[in-house]
Amino acid sequence: MPGTRSEAPLIDSIDAEQDLAAASQVAAARRRLRAHPALLLAGIVLAALNMRAALAGVSPLLSEIGEQFHLAATASSLVTTIPLIFMGLGSIIAPRLARRWGTETALCAALVLLCGGIALRIAPPVVALFVGCAVVGTAIALLNVLMPGLIKRDFPERAAGMTALYSTAMILGATVSAASAVPLENALGGWQGSLVSWSLLAAVAAVVWIPQAVIARRGTHLGGAAATPVHTTENGPRLSRSPLAWQVTLFMGSQSLIAYVIIAWMPTIFTDHGMGKGEAGLVFAFSTLVQMVGSFVVPMLAGRMRRQRLLGVAVSALMASGVTGLLVAPVAGAWLWAALLGIGQGGALGLALTMMVLRSGDAHTAARLSGMAQTGGYLLAAAGPLALGALHQTTNGWTIPLALLLAVCTGLALLALGAGRDRRIGDAR
Repeated sequence: MPGTRSEAPLIDSIDAEQDLAAASQVAAARRRLRAHPALLLAGIVLAALNMRAALAGVSPLLSEIGEQFHLAATASSLVTTIPLIFMGLGSIIAPRLARRWGTETALCAALVLLCGGIALRIAPPVVALFVGCAVVGTAIALLNVLMPGLIKRDFPERAAGMTALYSTAMILGATVSAASAVPLENALGGWQGSLVSWSLLAAVAAVVWIPQAVIARRGTHLGGAAATPVHTTENGPRLSRSPLAWQVTLFMGSQSLIAYVIIAWMPTIFTDHGMGKGEAGLVFAFSTLVQMVGSFVVPMLAGRMRRQRLLGVAVSALMASGVTGLLVAPVAGAWLWAALLGIGQGGALGLALTMMVLRSGDAHTAARLSGMAQTGGYLLAAAGPLALGALHQTTNGWTIPLALLLAVCTGLALLALGAGRDRRIGDAR
């Protein structure tokens, strides 16, 4: 398991496999699956493509969704806020599902759930839209938690390369979803067709995981648990009493808040200032794509540094520059602001995930800190789209909402000064 600075970028979520020992029959079945990895590789890539696509494709269509259901800006923001809330809450149950049914079965179930949630969002009553958003958020939470542990478990010698593959596929899925949202809307006769089309990708991924789920459980007793916990008690320092743990958690939450505000409102900001809807979707997709630059470079740099304070300030400054551009000249410099925001967002996320390892004294503490930061981070981030949507509705403009977002960028830089220190949770100094 990762525990050194050079391995830090490999931790990027709660690890559902940390502290679990597979039942003997399940372990033997997994060895057979690893002997023929093509199916496993296909499953990982397809699952990763689904991890952000269902969210990124909503933003360019948010105004049409609001018009369809007669929603004000505040209510429209719930389409983004509700998945975030359930991404935080769903993170809590994923390790329990992996323990009870096995990671492969839980992954397959998550993809089936995602497929159903995407389809439910286009049902006629507005309540179905919001329930579908909750189902989508829960499914993505399970994927967030289960994927990294599975990669580190099944590809221990190639974890870095596999993590890069899965991260790239995840960003690619979000980019294609954002870029194709408006063209699919035009081709399929409305936003409903554009949104529901992504349920097909989730269905294909679920089908690929079915044989893996069946093989992994073959030979186990009916109702028998797939794994047992290694740690029967909570070992290590109490995170709730650690200021450093809270700094990492708030850093994770603040950068997530900025990112999901951009996901929710960037295309709308552009269209409100006169940009065409199709171009706004492309600029947003470009911003998503360039996140790969920051998410690749920043964790590598962070893992080779004793302190990450300057890195934290740098990624905060990139995002602040992009937000300032949206305030001053949103359309004229749209591609530049999108690049600054994208690189900053990718870097901030990569740094937040890396600091979960660097600030922990062992892998067990890192897994617990990751759980605390991801759950708390998504719940904090959920307030962003809703609050800025309400401010936009109240002020009938974007000046005050973007000024508030700029203040969050400043707070993120200050949190980086604390979370980026060369300290570990539980240190006496």
